[in-house]
Amino acid sequence: MAKKSSVERNKKRVWLVEKHLEKRRALKSKLLDLEVSDDEFFKIQRELALLPRNSSRVRVRNRCSITGRARGYFRKFGVSRLTLREFALKGLLPGVTKASW
Repeated sequence: MAKKSSVERNKKRVWLVEKHLEKRRALKSKLLDLEVSDDEFFKIQRELALLPRNSSRVRVRNRCSITGRARGYFRKFGVSRLTLREFALKGLLPGVTKASW
């Protein structure tokens, strides 16, 4: 089980990403516009830099939904490799079987 503080910090990051998503997208699209003057470009860049660091999608960590483990995460199932193995052996994942006996 992961530390509760790590899991909660990640939840806060997810919340911040959702909160600032539209503003961040709008600013990024303005930055990509080639017709923006240099002064406007730097102003937009400054606005983007003033947003909270944790509101960036890159800072969110994929974690197991059961244990909170960050390593060995399977996107398809949303769990870590250990939890995946446990569920597969119990037969809780349809279509997943052991490769050998």
